[in-house]
Amino acid sequence: MIKNKKVTPESTKKPKMVIEINNLSKGFDDMQVLKKLSLKLYDGENLVVLGKSGSGKSVLIKCIVRLLNPDQGTIMVLGENVSELKSKKLARLREKIGFLFQSGALYDSMTIKENLEFPLRRIKKKLSKKERDKKIEETLEHVGLADTLHKMPSELSGGMRKRASLARTIVVDPMIMLYDEPTTGLDPVTSGGISALINDVQKKYLTSSIIITHDIECARATADRIIMLKDGEIYMEGNIDDFENSTDEVIQSFFKQKA
Repeated sequence: MIKNKKVTPESTKKPKMVIEINNLSKGFDDMQVLKKLSLKLYDGENLVVLGKSGSGKSVLIKCIVRLLNPDQGTIMVLGENVSELKSKKLARLREKIGFLFQSGALYDSMTIKENLEFPLRRIKKKLSKKERDKKIEETLEHVGLADTLHKMPSELSGGMRKRASLARTIVVDPMIMLYDEPTTGLDPVTSGGISALINDVQKKYLTSSIIITHDIECARATADRIIMLKDGEIYMEGNIDDFENSTDEVIQSFFKQKA
C-alpha cells in the first residue's frame, strides 16, 4: 500500500532535521563506495534508501552510528557531529538510535525476554524489575510476539526472529531507527507484515527512520521519501509516485521490473 499523507497547515511548517549528512565519502582500498553524498532526515519521516547491492546503502548507515569512520564529510545526528564525539558521548548518542541489523543479531544463548532485557538494563538503568518486565511484555505484544517470552531464537521462524529483533531495538524507546534490509530473506506475506510494523513503530514511538532496502514493495509501503543510490551517489530523490512514473531507464530497470 502506498502511503499518502494528508497535508495540513501544521505539516506545511519547516520540519526539524534529525540527521544531516554533507559530502560523505567512504572507500575500501581502491574501491570508492560513497562519493560526496549529502542527505537529510527530518523529524517523524520514513526515508527509504534504495539501490542495488554494492551501491553503498549499508555503508551509509554504518557511518551514521560510526561503526565505520568516513574518509570525508560531516554527519550531524540530533545536533551532534558524530565524527568528533568521544567514546562516552558517542555511546550516549547511540542509545537514542535503534539499529535493526539485516541478520537480526539476536543473542542465540538468551531467551527472547533476556534479549530485550539486556539493552534495558544497560540503557534504562532506573527501571525496576517490575517496570522492565512490563516494558518487555508490552513491546513483544506490540510486535505480535506476546507468547514468545521464554522461547529461544532458534525456536522462532525467520519472520518472528525479525520481529523479536525489532522489539529488542524499540524496547529502549529510540528517537531514530536505522533498518538494514528489514525484509531480506522473507516471503512476501511476512515482508508485508514487517513493513506494516515499521509504519506502526513510526506512529507509536514517533521515530524518524532510514530504511535501507532493495525491496520495492517495502519502499512502497513505508516511504515518505525515497533516495536511490547508484555507484555511491544519489541518482534520484522523490516520492513513490516520482519513481513509479519515471521514464529514466535506470529507474525503470530497477523499479518497474519489480512492480
